[in-house]
Amino acid sequence: MSKQTHQEHPFANILINVLIPVLILSYLSKDPALQEQLGKEAKPWHIGPLKAIIVALALPLGYGIWHFAKTKKFNFFSGLGLFSVMLTGGLTLYLWNKDGSVKEHAGILFGIKEGAIPLALGIAVLISQKSATPLLNVFLYNDSLFDIKKIEATVEERNAGAGYRGVIKNATHLFATSFFISSILNVLLSLWFFRGFDRTAADALEVYNGIIGKLTGWGFAVIGVPLLVFLFFTLKKLLKGLQEVTGLKDDELLLPR
Repeated sequence: MSKQTHQEHPFANILINVLIPVLILSYLSKDPALQEQLGKEAKPWHIGPLKAIIVALALPLGYGIWHFAKTKKFNFFSGLGLFSVMLTGGLTLYLWNKDGSVKEHAGILFGIKEGAIPLALGIAVLISQKSATPLLNVFLYNDSLFDIKKIEATVEERNAGAGYRGVIKNATHLFATSFFISSILNVLLSLWFFRGFDRTAADALEVYNGIIGKLTGWGFAVIGVPLLVFLFFTLKKLLKGLQEVTGLKDDELLLPR
């Protein structure tokens, strides 16, 4: 019997990389000593901002390492998640001052960090279209969804290579645009949540962690959902273009599910 390919469970991925870190940053970041100074009750789960961000970042980092060790394969999305976690940790170490304050322009710096990843992905999608493995094929136009052998055989029969390449090029540009939009939204979202942030307040680090938690949660909803919508739109345009070039119908272009 052949070994089954281990695949990440989507809910586990979201739970470990988004939901649990958001809860940790939102509810565990309060400093017990500061709570007592302010005359507030310190709860058992108040572990302080430093420990909270370490735990919050350790979860997705540990999950990514575990997944790689288990499958012995590099997963693009896990790798991207690990890179993002390391960037968040490194930027946080830079932004936090020893006196408990936060450096200036934290909002724009964190926004640039959040926007840099989708920006780089969008550029990579455009550049990779001339390579042996275009990223459009990794995300969308691949043989797990499309009957590519039939499509390419039909294109060859109809001598429609130029039109076919044009369809793929347009789909690539549309797909890359979704990442560029995501990059802009990431920056704007960061600036919005960091507005009015008092970097010298006694609880600046706690508030910082709370903002990062909100950015993680809302970023998934505000940016992830539009990306999915844009991906669906790109798929529809790709199908329409392939229909025009090949004369095949949707059920002939797509593999049976």
